[in-house]
Amino acid sequence: MNFEYDVIVIGGGHAGIEACLSSARMGKKTLLLTMLVEQIGAASCNPAIGGLAKGHLVKEIDAMGGEMAKITDKAGIQFRILNENRGPAVRGSRAQIDMDEYRVVARNTILNTPNLDVRQEIAEEILAKNGKVTEVITELKNTYKAKKVILTAGTFMKGLMHFGQTKIKGGRFNERSAEKLSDSLRNLGFKLERLKTGTTARIDTKSINFDEMEIQAGDENPIPFSFTTNKEELKNRKQLPCYITYTNETTHQIIKDNFYRAPLFTGQIEGIGPRYCPSIEDKINKFADKDRHHVFVEPQTIDATEYYINGLSTSLPMDVQEDFIHSIKGLENAKIVRYGYAIEYDFIQPTNLKHSLETKQIKGLYFAGQVNGTTGYEEAAAQGFMAGINAGLSLEKKEPLILRRDESYIGVLIDDLVTKGTKEPYRMFTSRAEFRLLLRESNAHLRLSKYGYELGLVSDKFMNRVKKVGEEIEKGMFVLHSSFLTPSKENNQFLASIDEGYITDKVSKQVIAARHSFTKEKLLKLAPELEEFSDESIEQILIEAKYYYYIKKQQNQVDKMKHMLKVKVPENFEYKGIPGLSIEIIEKLTAIKPGTLFQASEISGVTPAAIDIVHMWIKMREKGQK
Repeated sequence: MNFEYDVIVIGGGHAGIEACLSSARMGKKTLLLTMLVEQIGAASCNPAIGGLAKGHLVKEIDAMGGEMAKITDKAGIQFRILNENRGPAVRGSRAQIDMDEYRVVARNTILNTPNLDVRQEIAEEILAKNGKVTEVITELKNTYKAKKVILTAGTFMKGLMHFGQTKIKGGRFNERSAEKLSDSLRNLGFKLERLKTGTTARIDTKSINFDEMEIQAGDENPIPFSFTTNKEELKNRKQLPCYITYTNETTHQIIKDNFYRAPLFTGQIEGIGPRYCPSIEDKINKFADKDRHHVFVEPQTIDATEYYINGLSTSLPMDVQEDFIHSIKGLENAKIVRYGYAIEYDFIQPTNLKHSLETKQIKGLYFAGQVNGTTGYEEAAAQGFMAGINAGLSLEKKEPLILRRDESYIGVLIDDLVTKGTKEPYRMFTSRAEFRLLLRESNAHLRLSKYGYELGLVSDKFMNRVKKVGEEIEKGMFVLHSSFLTPSKENNQFLASIDEGYITDKVSKQVIAARHSFTKEKLLKLAPELEEFSDESIEQILIEAKYYYYIKKQQNQVDKMKHMLKVKVPENFEYKGIPGLSIEIIEKLTAIKPGTLFQASEISGVTPAAIDIVHMWIKMREKGQK
């Protein structure tokens, strides 16, 4: 049978969910092809969403009208703010989820979305003609014609699972792998490589001794992930605790004694695993000086019949898993319901992509998620969301939406991937964002909702709220900058009354509010004019006041960067011999001959640091000519 669609999304994971929803909500006739409809949105690994930097991505998706945060709020069973006692730029929201409920909510959202069809079929072949994608053929020999195709196959392309020496083909345990899709991509001219990730054992709750573990409760006043979720909805929500235990010297010795049986060390596994989420055997091998490692015991559903043992990802044989798990405090009598395993899969170097996530080789073909070498639900969802948007914009013959590094973590993620590529599963960290003080979780909607609104993904009601908050922040900062306190007896008595130190010079109220000890309650006493503002606005005003000079410094750097990218590169500019530029970058710049630094920055592999060096040499050349 033949069918025609504007956009076809292959894969129903976290990237596929956001891709098909954003495309359909932009009015495009969209098809989601997935192996199993009931596994749409499955949490293949840990039952949690968010975390440090990952929470930023989820908030940004939400700010522009995406779905991950909303599903998380509906399926959440514990909510926490990580790094709450540190600066606002590095705090991260994290929620334990009922992984069964998450799938149900995701699937029902998709099935109830207009312009969106779902088919339970395995995509086998992507066809193109004259360098342009044309159709997808499935295992059932159905042909689906498409103007745009978004591939979000995750770990399923030639997926191979490792349980000790036992190897099983599949993209997830008891789910088939997509064996022919990789061959189709090779036929289109793509070179595929291998990566590896893994998961841990799941334990029967009845067999766990929680009394021997440290309890880790959720926040007393949980903050929702989505900007559109009412906080009151979570107040009475049942939250389940997590628990912490530790490996020990016995655990480590059991694993060391079985290194010779570890697929990771025997050469059985070829793909490179995630550096920042290694298997337990990899941790013990690399950090031999450590006598223990954290183990987080996390509920998988609200019924808490099984627990995920975070920190013990492994591909060791089943008998070894039994032994080392039983050596851990609280898990001495643990009954394993599902064994841990490693999985290898094909991916495509993301340097094959434009910043829109469209491939350079085939027009209309987009890649998103682990197929681009990333790890994590959140990184995948962010890419899927942007791919869906850009496929929709392309159908309207509009320029793609390319988020900059200075305005979003999503911009950092995509820019890192397409300019640098990756040799290991890429994970987002706050340290990857040069302008992270500007890119706080709490202001994601102030930064990005305008884009979602222009695309029709954000409602008038929400956009009006965002605008109001923005206006109140502007007014509040004006009040603080334009109001001053002199070192009078009356003013110092006032400061003492709010438990603040006295002043000896005339200062603006912003300087007072910037004190580390200052709170929202003190701010309202210092500037009663702000009492009519929302709590959200007051919180942002306090952050802006505290970090005013640092924020201003970063904003100046951003403005400088924007100005720099407009700089023209002189004709016949010689890159060879410039210190700090790699041979690869010199070759690319020499061959492509960009006319401006912006064009140079768009070249795959040319880093922001390289652009800064070239800019400096252009200025030196101009001075020399004068």
